[in-house]
Amino acid sequence: MIIDSFYPLFKKLMPLQTYRYAVCGGGNAVLNFIIFAVTENFIVKKQIVHVLPNIAISSHIFSFLVAFGITFPIGFYLNTYVVFGGSYLLKRIQLIRYFSVVSVCILLNYVFMKLFVDLWGWYPTPSYMLTFVVVTLFSYFSQRNFSFKKERIV
Repeated sequence: MIIDSFYPLFKKLMPLQTYRYAVCGGGNAVLNFIIFAVTENFIVKKQIVHVLPNIAISSHIFSFLVAFGITFPIGFYLNTYVVFGGSYLLKRIQLIRYFSVVSVCILLNYVFMKLFVDLWGWYPTPSYMLTFVVVTLFSYFSQRNFSFKKERIV
């Protein structure tokens, strides 16, 4: 695996699985940030988005949803085959569990974005980056210990 060739540089800092999660998650995060920022600043231009005649959502929430729609399947693939390989769970069970954890992450993203941007008046992009750090920590431990666990508890 190509990413493992750089692992010796980080071997003293973290285990291989954490390194893989950081590299895969970091790459997916960068993609997520780019999609979010481009959607927020250039596609919807920080304007309210009318998805149906009677339904409108803020630009930062719409941008989050667009970024999520693209990076969710990429994240599942990377977690399944690169980061947490060797799980005894069936792929469909992994997907259901992955989606469950990600659903909680979406809720956390929504709550933090509403808090940071709408309530506290912070800028959307830095708010999203801070939110991402907090949610990523929750996600890593949940995915490792729930979605892709390796050992059966008897």
